[in-house]
Amino acid sequence: MTISRTAAPGNGVVRYASIGGLELEAGGYLPDVTLGYETWGTLNADGSNAVLIEHALTGSTHVTRGDSEEPGWWEQLAGPGAPVDTDRFFVVSINIVGGCYGSTGPSSVAPDGKPWGSRFPLVTLRDTTAAEARLADQLGIPGWYAVLGGSMGGARALEWAVTYPERVQRCAVISIGAASTAEQIAFAQAQTLAIRQDANFNDGDYYGGPLPEDGLALARRIAHITYRSAEEFDGRFGRSAQHPESPFQAAALGERGRYQVESYLDHQGQKLVRRFDANSYIAITDALMSHDVCRGRGSLNEALGRATARFFVAAVDSDRLYFPSQSRELADALPGDVDVHVIEAPIGHDGFLTEIGQLGVQLRRHLAD
Repeated sequence: MTISRTAAPGNGVVRYASIGGLELEAGGYLPDVTLGYETWGTLNADGSNAVLIEHALTGSTHVTRGDSEEPGWWEQLAGPGAPVDTDRFFVVSINIVGGCYGSTGPSSVAPDGKPWGSRFPLVTLRDTTAAEARLADQLGIPGWYAVLGGSMGGARALEWAVTYPERVQRCAVISIGAASTAEQIAFAQAQTLAIRQDANFNDGDYYGGPLPEDGLALARRIAHITYRSAEEFDGRFGRSAQHPESPFQAAALGERGRYQVESYLDHQGQKLVRRFDANSYIAITDALMSHDVCRGRGSLNEALGRATARFFVAAVDSDRLYFPSQSRELADALPGDVDVHVIEAPIGHDGFLTEIGQLGVQLRRHLAD
């Protein structure tokens, strides 16, 4: 169980750590798990200034720039002088087990020398938390000053606070509830089924052959509809045609042009295909389906009663994937008096990424000594 010394050092540069074998909650086993991760800042002598930022479903470890020129996905939140100030904190972001940004996943090589593919086991969010705890040990981090995340990242942060209460001082849970609801599981199943029904999926063993790109792109389209609001779609696209195409000029159905919103969803699908593995999309989506902080822990109040962290809960007012009411239910069940901070944004669920700056003052206060 050693951290790789072959990866390039520096802030915002992917590194790799071997954490050993991982027994999984659902009964599977992964030998010699690797975690991809990035860090920013300097860990102090007693390891007390570490902050973990958890990525969302298809996010990477690249939260903010550091020594890289590549923009990060949450630069309003983290960086020099930002609410999560990398001049003050040692910030860590870890690619989830099952992912395709450095951690062991379905495309990784199994012990027999072939990609895991269809043999990759079910990994839950609790499994990923256990894996991250091992990496924290290797990095010399006895506990987190704070763990933060939005959407699936918020679910991961919540699991940290409940599974390892003695290791989390502060916890920010943004745009997610205490469990994935039946509707959220239904949306997720439609996405994974789109991939599985792709002609090139081959039961998940497609490596070395044609990729299930159509299925992955369709899964992203379905997901993106839930990430944005009806107001956002209407205001941005309305019923406009994608010039020079026309939805009303076609001798046959298959020849008609697209509306602008269709072209937008096509674009989002193709963007993901260029950067993500289809099996990883299934593995991580299944992990998000598993999100239930109460599983095996009694009632919601009993489960959350294990946590000792100071909580920060936030929601996007226009979110139609993870409703603000779920954040209120979570806050009401947490120990103490926990407010729900509201991001006001017509965009929908993705507002937790694009508009997190609205909560800069509140987050700074949450992270103050």
